[in-house]
Amino acid sequence: MKCPNCGTSETKVVDSRPFEDGTCIRRRRVCTECGNKFYTYETAESTPLMVVKKDKSRQVFSREKLMNGILKSCHKRPVTSGQIENLVREVENAIKATGKKEIPSEQIGKLVMERLKDIDDIAYVRFASVYREFRDVETFLAELQEIRDGKTTK
Repeated sequence: MKCPNCGTSETKVVDSRPFEDGTCIRRRRVCTECGNKFYTYETAESTPLMVVKKDKSRQVFSREKLMNGILKSCHKRPVTSGQIENLVREVENAIKATGKKEIPSEQIGKLVMERLKDIDDIAYVRFASVYREFRDVETFLAELQEIRDGKTTK
């Protein structure tokens, strides 16, 4: 590590401590040439999770995009921000638990729908209408009937 003061690469670590909940290590260093003391931060390099879209294009997974989609489906519904935050966290954890570097957008949609169905039926139908791309009224009605049948069997 080069000294920011004199530019020499002869430095020595005198202290290392976990930083930011253990996701980073802060190292205190001293330059052997000029005696300058400075800190460096070390984090594990990670490859971003990629989402494979229906058209086979790929984009980096975005928590914000997931959150926005769920927020739109829950607009003016009795769903709390805490419920939405928990849903997003559960989906994110389920995705990470797969251990894969790429995940199809369809799989993300299914994970959201599984959880949204238990929170609010209308929000579920709104999300499903975009996710499943309902082409006509019949497919929309079939989805509604499935929800209705599920309610009567519980």
